[in-house]
Amino acid sequence: MLPSLFRSEEEARPWSVPRAALYGAGVGLVAALVKTLGPFHAEPALPLVLEICVAVGAFALLCAGAALLRNLMAQQLPDRSRRK
Repeated sequence: MLPSLFRSEEEARPWSVPRAALYGAGVGLVAALVKTLGPFHAEPALPLVLEICVAVGAFALLCAGAALLRNLMAQQLPDRSRRK
């Protein structure tokens, strides 16, 4: 894990997995719209709506998985503030 220069007096809170999935879905929607409707778009291999849905789902799963992994790692690693 990378060292952090940020020191907080508060205890680290777990990340919200549903919120991360929602944010990921938003990012996926924007990415799919830019890809399919942007000035440099190619002919879509899948129908437009299906391509957007796939991108939204993929980004949502990616962000939810990252939040879940962060929460699991935070539980497994010892708390540095208790060692002092």
